[in-house]
Amino acid sequence: MRAMVRWAHADLRRHRGEALFLVLATVGIIASLLLATALFAYATNPWQRVFTKAHGAHVWIHTSVSADTHRLAGLDGVDSVAGPFPTESATLTANGVRVSAELRGTAALPSVGRPLLTSGHWLRPSEPGGVVLESHLAHALLAGPGDTLTLSGAARTLTVLGVADSAEPRYSPGERPGLVWTLPATVRAPDGQVTGLRLSDPDDTDYAVQRAVTVLGAGAVGEVSTWQQARGQAQGDNRLLGQILALFGLAALAAACFAVHGAISTRVRGHLRNISVLKAIGFTPGQVVRVFVLQHLAYALLGAVVAASLIRGLGSRIPGRLGEAIDVWQGLPQHPMGLFTVPTGAVLFIGATTALAAWRAGRVPPVPMPRPTASAAGGLSVIGRGALGRGLPPALVLGVHRTLGRRSRSLATVARLALPLLLMVVAMSAWSTIDRFHDHPERAGLAAALTVHADGLGDTATRSLLRGDPRIAAVYPGIEVTALVPGQTATIALRGLGTRRDPYPYALAEGRPPRDLDEAVAGQGLLDLLHVQVGDWARVTVGERPQILHIVGRVIEPENAGRIISTSLDTLRANDPGLRASLYHVRLRPGTDAHTVATQMSEEAGGHLDVYTVTNPADGLSSLRGVIAGLIAILAFIGLVELLTVIGAWVREGEGDLLALKAIGLSPRQITAITVAATACTTLTAVLAGLAGGLLLARQLIDAQGRSSGIGAGIAQTPPTGLLVAFGTVAVLGAAALAALPATHAVHRHPVDAANTAA
Repeated sequence: MRAMVRWAHADLRRHRGEALFLVLATVGIIASLLLATALFAYATNPWQRVFTKAHGAHVWIHTSVSADTHRLAGLDGVDSVAGPFPTESATLTANGVRVSAELRGTAALPSVGRPLLTSGHWLRPSEPGGVVLESHLAHALLAGPGDTLTLSGAARTLTVLGVADSAEPRYSPGERPGLVWTLPATVRAPDGQVTGLRLSDPDDTDYAVQRAVTVLGAGAVGEVSTWQQARGQAQGDNRLLGQILALFGLAALAAACFAVHGAISTRVRGHLRNISVLKAIGFTPGQVVRVFVLQHLAYALLGAVVAASLIRGLGSRIPGRLGEAIDVWQGLPQHPMGLFTVPTGAVLFIGATTALAAWRAGRVPPVPMPRPTASAAGGLSVIGRGALGRGLPPALVLGVHRTLGRRSRSLATVARLALPLLLMVVAMSAWSTIDRFHDHPERAGLAAALTVHADGLGDTATRSLLRGDPRIAAVYPGIEVTALVPGQTATIALRGLGTRRDPYPYALAEGRPPRDLDEAVAGQGLLDLLHVQVGDWARVTVGERPQILHIVGRVIEPENAGRIISTSLDTLRANDPGLRASLYHVRLRPGTDAHTVATQMSEEAGGHLDVYTVTNPADGLSSLRGVIAGLIAILAFIGLVELLTVIGAWVREGEGDLLALKAIGLSPRQITAITVAATACTTLTAVLAGLAGGLLLARQLIDAQGRSSGIGAGIAQTPPTGLLVAFGTVAVLGAAALAALPATHAVHRHPVDAANTAA
């Protein structure tokens, strides 16, 4: 045992840098996996906790006032019913902020879909003007218990009594009104009612929606929202961040294991004589294997302990959602298990990979085999001799020959070195895609920067007011209504934007824009929901009126999970001449700040316009840039470990040819250049493979994520060509520079040392 420890200690002293890089890479990998675990828990558990504690409804159905919703309680699969509650659409103002809201009248605290108070108290008959705000709406209004809200269009105010969490779809500016609970007497002009259904089997949600619409009649149903939609909205970008961290963390773990495997294999080849001596003096094959395995398990265990300690002690101090996610995760019951399981699994995986490589060391015979005198790479090929005859530098030709002469080993080396480079290209592609959303939102389905809703102004007056602002480049009138899909299992958004004379600039990913009546474009989420594709006809129902549209294109649609079908306002008016524009999409001139224009326009309109800035989905991914930078650093560490292994292998293999190369007249500088050329050639091949594979894989992964989220494929952005060229150049030149120092040191060693090494 003492001899094993001594050998391990001597090996550690000789490879301190490699050991340090392995530990640091392990720290980064396990930290990223723990962050991914925290983000998954943060994305799922808060909403699930609210839903469970609130005894949430699986389906919420908005209907007309006259609909007989009491029949829903008798449907198969319905366990309990909330409501019906009268509702009234309203616009609330507080602290200079205007929001659209839904006033929901309830006499008592509901048993299904129960709001969970976070501050204040529930409604009381003694306070008839009191309301309880949903927490996201309260945050938007900057309001809390005791604040006063102004109800636009009515000479009355409301007093905030409390703030509550809800498992229903949350408030989204310009897209979904916020939820306000109040007494039924406060809902003076109800324009609808809402009913919640709690199902005995949540998997039967689509069937329950279909049965409910059939019983009520399609004309009575305004909108249907389900628990899956609410959960998806609540998870938002946190789940995406978790998926990215998990994907890169696992890929980096695999790259690190391959690097460890390559390092051990190279060291076994370089220490065949020492291993034979150890066996000759009594070491068993198992002891030799255990030395390598335990040594690298110690590195992995140290990295795991450091990573777990950093996440546990400092993780909650990370700014932004990452720190918030870790803070929430640490308060969950499964946190200790995750903190133990993730590092343990990573350490065991590294140990298994190490054992596979160390198994070869156990098979080394106790009597060292004589090294063949001829170079393992063989003689120069015809091409190599021709290159020398044409005056190419001998160092370059011999360096390339050394690489190509060991094809199987060189291919394995290139594959191990290309993997971290490939992942770095994928990470840079993700960064470029986020920049595309930020810098060119019009190419990501966000041509308009503002959404305007008119309150009391006619279409002509609204257009005149908007077009009179010199900062506005274009105004597209439109309307958005809720439509039932065939089968009546869900509702989608039917949107009419622009006119045939002034069409809306859609971000097309496939097909063409709508030109004629009855032509439309759709998001990926809608195509998946209806099981149709570009070129098909789609039938949706608005009230009792069917709308049949020819889908001629697919657009990048970041809103409503892509469940939107868009056509021109003229097409909708042809089916219903009474339709009037109710919203306006506003495109600003380049360099104009959308928030400033929205604030000033709301003030100048005197309360007649509700102006909202369009939410860019990339805003929620800003923290991802720091994550990507950290992942690139981790992958660079792994690549550096593999590169040092490659350089060490080339130097050791070149020592056997050192005397022969000197004998044929090569100078020390030329001999050094052979190793440098071999390293640069290997790195260049790995860079080219990493760039080709990384660009292809990045497009597939990003487009797959776009399709799964409903945005659709076609959002992937390739990194700039200059950046890729600089990336490859730095990798190759850096590898050559790293190889120069040990190669120079080996050349200037005493000839006797080289001869002993070659023996």
